[in-house]
Amino acid sequence: MIQFVDLSGKWKLCLDEECNKFCPECNDSIDLPNTTSNAGKGKINNKREIGFLTDVYKFEGWAWYEREVDFSQVKCENMKLCLERTRVTVLYIDEKEIGTISGLCTPHIYDLSDYIGTGVHKVTIKVSNVDYKIGGGHMTSPDTQTNWNGITGKIGLMCYGKSYVENVRITSDIHSKTFHITADIVGDKNGTAVISAESFNSAVIHKPKSQSFDFSDGKLDAVYEMGDDCLLWSEFEPNLYRLKIDLNGDISEHIAGMREFKTDGVKFTINGRKTFLRGKHDGMIFPKTGYAPCDVDGWLDVMKTAKSFGMNHYRFHTCCPPEAAFEAADILGIYLEPELPFWGTVTSPDEEDHNAEAQDFLIAEGFGMLRCFGNHPSFCMMSMGNELWGSKERINEIMGGFKSFDDRHLYTQGSNNFQFTPCVLENDDFFVGVRLSKERLIRGSYGMCDAPLGHVQTDKPSTRKSYDEVIKTSEEEKGSSDSSEKTIQIQYGTTMKTVKADGESENFVPSVPIVTHEIGQYETYPDFREIEKYTGPLKPRNFEVFRERLEEKGLLSLAQDYFECTGKLAAACYKEEMEAVFRSKLLGGFQILDIQDFTGQGTALIGMLNAFMENKGIISDEEWREFCADAVVLALFDSYTCIENTMFNSHIQLAWYRAEDYKGEMLWNLCDSDGNEISGGSVPVETSGENYIDIGDISVQLPHTDNVKDMTLNISLKDTDVKNHYVLSLIPDVKKAELSGTYIFESVNVEARTLLDEGKTILVLPDLSELKNSIEGFYCQDFWCYPMFAGISRQMKKPEPVGTMGLLINNEHPSLAGFASKKYSTPQWWDIVMNSRSEIIDDCPQGKNVIVRTIDNFDRNHNLALLYEYQSGKGKVVVCNCDFDKLSESPEGRVFIKSIVDYVRN
Repeated sequence: MIQFVDLSGKWKLCLDEECNKFCPECNDSIDLPNTTSNAGKGKINNKREIGFLTDVYKFEGWAWYEREVDFSQVKCENMKLCLERTRVTVLYIDEKEIGTISGLCTPHIYDLSDYIGTGVHKVTIKVSNVDYKIGGGHMTSPDTQTNWNGITGKIGLMCYGKSYVENVRITSDIHSKTFHITADIVGDKNGTAVISAESFNSAVIHKPKSQSFDFSDGKLDAVYEMGDDCLLWSEFEPNLYRLKIDLNGDISEHIAGMREFKTDGVKFTINGRKTFLRGKHDGMIFPKTGYAPCDVDGWLDVMKTAKSFGMNHYRFHTCCPPEAAFEAADILGIYLEPELPFWGTVTSPDEEDHNAEAQDFLIAEGFGMLRCFGNHPSFCMMSMGNELWGSKERINEIMGGFKSFDDRHLYTQGSNNFQFTPCVLENDDFFVGVRLSKERLIRGSYGMCDAPLGHVQTDKPSTRKSYDEVIKTSEEEKGSSDSSEKTIQIQYGTTMKTVKADGESENFVPSVPIVTHEIGQYETYPDFREIEKYTGPLKPRNFEVFRERLEEKGLLSLAQDYFECTGKLAAACYKEEMEAVFRSKLLGGFQILDIQDFTGQGTALIGMLNAFMENKGIISDEEWREFCADAVVLALFDSYTCIENTMFNSHIQLAWYRAEDYKGEMLWNLCDSDGNEISGGSVPVETSGENYIDIGDISVQLPHTDNVKDMTLNISLKDTDVKNHYVLSLIPDVKKAELSGTYIFESVNVEARTLLDEGKTILVLPDLSELKNSIEGFYCQDFWCYPMFAGISRQMKKPEPVGTMGLLINNEHPSLAGFASKKYSTPQWWDIVMNSRSEIIDDCPQGKNVIVRTIDNFDRNHNLALLYEYQSGKGKVVVCNCDFDKLSESPEGRVFIKSIVDYVRN
């Protein structure tokens, strides 16, 4: 290209919601790049969306953008109009239709060479965000970047000389230290191209000599030698090159990186060294504008934050980002996996409901993504879509077509395809899923409609879990295969669908790297302080509704406590799940959903960062990297609760994926709540090219305590930033809680009222099986968000999720004097919560002092009490909705019972 004529700026505008005008009179204006919504154009939308953000200027239809362009000012031989990021476009020059382009993922390019030097013309662009050939996944979803109308990237004339290159492909070879460059030559069929390169984004400058290459028949095929001092690209050293192809002054410039991203058995490798994918789901949520930025700085800002939280990988859910995202990932060393914009059923041509036009469009999108973005070193993987069903043969065929066209990337059939009956296809380079069969789970949490639930939801918190045990089953554990076809119900987006599925095989073990899909999804309560951050076209009217609901229940004063306490529990759940992943030697990586809040699908506030990628204040990036980084030191022990005067035993492991080996020491200590060391020591460590190292065992004689006290286990690698810590609870050894002398009843009966009239304090332990108007105890954080998954469960006629979000504890109340606690859920409460029900006291909260409150989700906002008290006559009633018989079998339960009984007696 010899010149780019920027056409950004003011354009005339006409909105046609009815889609029935032809080149109408444009009486409004807009500054492009932009969207109609972000520019405040169209009718004001007064709806209050509950499941996602409200687009205040929502517009769906045809938008006409018009301006005059003087083509006589353009000095070139060939000219094209570039519309970088838009919807379905139709281009008119002086009301003559030039063409139409429907692609969602790649720039729309129109050839306007015939207009060079012809003076001033009226350029009209019709943009339609209706009647797509496919749904578009998260490219068009109101849950993410909205179904906007506009042009959001570069707009301008690309001017070329007599001859220029297109369809440039750059393939790196780290072994021969060369770039293999192919291109089509437009214009001269024979001639010479000069190729040069210079490094940037690196500590040193490397500039190989310019090299000339002859081309013939309009094809360039060159091997550009970089030399032995060539710089490699990776997550550790993202060295880049600006590679230029000069064709008699017409220069084509590209970002290139010398890298080799491959697989080795069950692991991924970068330049021959094993790496572990630490992935972030991304649906291109940018709530200030409602659309993804097309400038590099905009993507650098959010990707730097993701990298500060230990991420080295992005999976784009049913979407492909603009080129600026690839450039930012190139600069930062992040491995990208764009995905075809599809979430549904793939049919074969011989099926009755096959839509050839839609499928051809989707395939064309994939080839367009490879052509436009395939040179970027960060473009490492590609997925066929999200949770696909249908013809495995057709999915494999489509994927094979992409691999044959461009083998520089690794491919997967999709993310979590065929759900309960997963498989690996011939062309799969890696597998992405949540289970290997219905019962063999490879993540820690699931929706009730996808039960069974995961270990974080069902098991007492510990640090022993590894997924290796279900990935590689023994011969004794293998079950039979059912090859029959059956019909099953599955979750599909925010609803459900019935699909045909092959019989399930308990023997399925992928031979390619396994990436565990959308792990996490632990919800936090809304932080209503965020409402004021929404200064653009998207408004959090859902937050406003949730706040009003909480106020109607008389609980608004607890909103900030709800946010903080649910955040602490969510962070603990994430830590447990992430560490299970890093203990799993047979995994190739994970894709978390998400470190960032998801603005739709019921409003899923599942991030440690808000929707703006800002830290919520729940956990720092430094603490998060303790259990999510290229090196994680892990303590394995059975329980976070330790009994006094016993031995605490732990095994220490290291997951190591750094570029260099380590030789040194692991330092450890166990400290009391005042920071005093109970015990400590060091153990030699040497990685020697291994990724998983068993460092050794530690054992500590625990002291006496007369109450629950915190201890912290600190572990670190000397002279590095690698560290981790675990907060443990040291509890008294209560053999039996003495109940004699305590007034205990199942309800306030006649005898109880007599005692209350005498000024006594009684303890009510309801029969939980008879406790109406209550919710079962569930320790783990709610999954994703209650309204979405409760609705799906109802449609599928399956059990609904419990939907609670942990505890808010009045930890200064004297009833807990002997059971010292944080104000939020910690593992010492697991047995208590799991053997409880929380009473709904919406209609009668007056006078009831809730001591231990269960936090309900923002959809129901029940006033939930696990432990509460109230005055009755001259006496007091203490109600504990727990099963004391079961709690008496638990060390923590006995301490809790003693504390409650001591309070009631006194």
